[in-house]
Amino acid sequence: MGTFGGALEARQIDASNGKLTADVTGEVETEEDVLVIRRIHVVMRLVALQDVKETVERVHAIYAMRCPLYRTLHNTIQLTSSFELVLPEGTSQATV
Repeated sequence: MGTFGGALEARQIDASNGKLTADVTGEVETEEDVLVIRRIHVVMRLVALQDVKETVERVHAIYAMRCPLYRTLHNTIQLTSSFELVLPEGTSQATV
């Protein structure tokens, strides 16, 4: 999440102060009676207006290979991520 947030900030998209959050889900399997993490999926949520969506999509498409954790684990565990934009409070689709 830090690499993604940093890449957004570098493009003047504010990801600070709780605007960028994530939920992480891991899938575990048993191998020889030992629990082993096989898959991890990260869903990131960014509080922002829709006008940044294209930039966020571009950043999301490239950030993983710049992420130390992803680079460390991607050959061992299936890692996936997605993002969604959440409108700031008090903003409606009509004002976007």
